[in-house]
Amino acid sequence: MSKTVFITGTSSGLGKLTAKHFANQGWNVAATMRTPEKETELTQYPNIKIFKLDVTNLEQVKTATEQAVTAFGKIDIVVNNAGMGTYGALELAKEEDIDWQFAVNTRGPINIIRAFLPHFRQNGGGTFINISSFMGITTAVPLGSLYNMSKFALEGLTEGLYYELKPLNIHLRLIEQGGSKGNNFVESVVWNQNPDITAYDALTNKLQNLMGSRDESQLDDPMEIVNAIDDLATGKSNKFRTVIGNMGNMLMNMRGTMPIEEYMDKMSSFF
Repeated sequence: MSKTVFITGTSSGLGKLTAKHFANQGWNVAATMRTPEKETELTQYPNIKIFKLDVTNLEQVKTATEQAVTAFGKIDIVVNNAGMGTYGALELAKEEDIDWQFAVNTRGPINIIRAFLPHFRQNGGGTFINISSFMGITTAVPLGSLYNMSKFALEGLTEGLYYELKPLNIHLRLIEQGGSKGNNFVESVVWNQNPDITAYDALTNKLQNLMGSRDESQLDDPMEIVNAIDDLATGKSNKFRTVIGNMGNMLMNMRGTMPIEEYMDKMSSFF
C-alpha cells in the first residue's frame, strides 16, 4: 500500500519539487497551496491531490487536513515547507509584517502539527519534517532579525516537541537549508523600509546588492534538499537535524568552535 505525504507550500520552488519527487516515487501526495486554481503542473499527476491552504488560516487548516485524510485514508508524513521572509531594520518593520513573519514560519507549522496530532495518535505514529534554515541555528547577515526569530522559534518548537511525542511514536525532523537554485526566496522577500529614516540605508543597500548578485553556481542543488527529505521520510536517515550545503555546514562549524562574540564580530566584519 502506497504511503502518503502531506506538503505545505507546493505552488513553487522546493515544495513543488518535493511533491513531484514523491509522486514519481509512487507515493500519494497531498499538495497544498494558497491558490490551487492557478496550478497546472501538479494536476497532471494521478497520485497528487491539491488542497487549498493558507497555513495561517485555522479554518483552512482544519478543512485541508480533513480533506486530505478523507481522500487518502492515512497520512504518514507531513512536510512543513511553507515559509516567507521579511528583512530590513527592525525599527522600520510594519506591525503587520512582524506578525506575518511569525504567523507563516512559526505559527503555521504549529497549526499544521496540532491538526495532524489526533490523526497520528490514532494511527500509532507519524513523522513531521519541518523545513527550517541554517539561519535558525546560527546568524550570518544583518537585517534578518525577524526571519531568524521565526526560524529559531521553529527549531525550539521542534526540539521541544520531540520529548512529548516520542512516547507516541511520532517523530520530529528538521531540515536546515540555505540558498538553493531555482528558489524565488530573494525575489519574494518583504523589505522593511521607511523613506524618512535613512540610518540603515547603507547596510540595506549592501545586503540587497549581495542577495541580488548571488552566484547561482554557489547555491545548493535543490535536489539535495529533496533527497534529504526523502531519506527522512523513508527512514534511510534518522537524523534530528540535517544541515544542507557547504555554507550551512561551514557556519555551523564556526558557530560551534568560536566564542559567540568572536563569531558575531567576524560575521559583521563582512558588512
